[in-house]
Amino acid sequence: MVAFRFRTGTEELSLVDLPWHRPLEDWPVERSVVLPAGVHRHVVRFMEIGGNTVALKELPDRLAEREYLMLERLREEHLPGVSLVGIATERFDPDGQPLEGVLVTRHLRYSLPYRLLFSDQQFEAMQEQIVDALAVLLVRLHLEGFFWGDCSLNNALFRRDAGALRAYVVDTETAEWHESLTDGQRSYDLTIAVENVLGGLFDLQASQLLNPDVEPEDVALRLEERYRSLWAELNDEEEIPATELGRIHARLARLNALGFDTEEYELRSADGIARFRPTIVEEGHHVRTLERLTGVRAHENQARRLLAALRGYGAWLSQIEGEVMPDAIVGYRWLTERYRPTLELMPSGLRDRLEDPEIYHEVIEHNWRLNRSAGREIDLLSAARDYVDTVLEHHSDERTVLPTIN
Repeated sequence: MVAFRFRTGTEELSLVDLPWHRPLEDWPVERSVVLPAGVHRHVVRFMEIGGNTVALKELPDRLAEREYLMLERLREEHLPGVSLVGIATERFDPDGQPLEGVLVTRHLRYSLPYRLLFSDQQFEAMQEQIVDALAVLLVRLHLEGFFWGDCSLNNALFRRDAGALRAYVVDTETAEWHESLTDGQRSYDLTIAVENVLGGLFDLQASQLLNPDVEPEDVALRLEERYRSLWAELNDEEEIPATELGRIHARLARLNALGFDTEEYELRSADGIARFRPTIVEEGHHVRTLERLTGVRAHENQARRLLAALRGYGAWLSQIEGEVMPDAIVGYRWLTERYRPTLELMPSGLRDRLEDPEIYHEVIEHNWRLNRSAGREIDLLSAARDYVDTVLEHHSDERTVLPTIN
């Protein structure tokens, strides 16, 4: 007898037929998929179910139920976390002995575990981005009253997002939701994160897997510094002389570069002094706008970058055709005249190495570098062909199965 609770998707019917009467570590090996993953205190297995890869984690029913609710709340609040598939509880073996529950989540395609990022020289340039991504994630969670309690490199996954990295919550066993967090709660959560990051890197170092150029103490200290500076950037009220209001735009630009959008800001002026505090909008604004205009699904930074390209193309079209076009028409023409033709130039054996929006972003960046080098305008499709030969050909495949680290 097993109690199932599944979210609507393609996997649930196939899940029913799994050997729930056996401990997860005893499930047939041939049904498993080998993926690089962090070190977990519970048994974790990856499987192909219904055409998708899912992660199964075995833990006591009470903790499984709690983590299910936490991940569901993250989804409702539009915060970065792995997607739920379902949960199995009240399991028993053939002798009637109780078994632990199993939480099922969808594997995050194109995700890069930290053990790979900090071990492989190929990803050396991304190691600074890991710190930024984890700091941004922790700040986002704290702004919404989410106390993680076990932030670590093991409990997060990283995925490319328009040249940067985006961090996702994987493990929420110790998490708590509050109306808001006190400074003490935030500081404690940050301390846990710093200590866990330091410990995780020391483990890699002891196993001789850490890139020799990485100093664990420096990485951990950078995480704390980045968190504190970002929190201050978002929350501190700044007094600015009325003659220096350009500093407001500079601060907003810094926040936008970090992935935080400011729809409006509070500005009070008295005695020639402006007191300024930004107002942060809900995450996902650019994602929803891009999908509404084009049907393209992307991550937030990718969506911001693609929307900028779309609007630039719209301005060029309006100039060429002598009239301002509606957003819907611009979106359709950009999709059919720029986005799709660019992606169609990617060979079938290489296109899946990165997500489509990330490829398009990289092509735009490559086009800009070619223009600067040549001192003239090179059309996008020519740049895309050159990108295939000089960049994409050398990219590692980041779909699902990455090089295994022993």
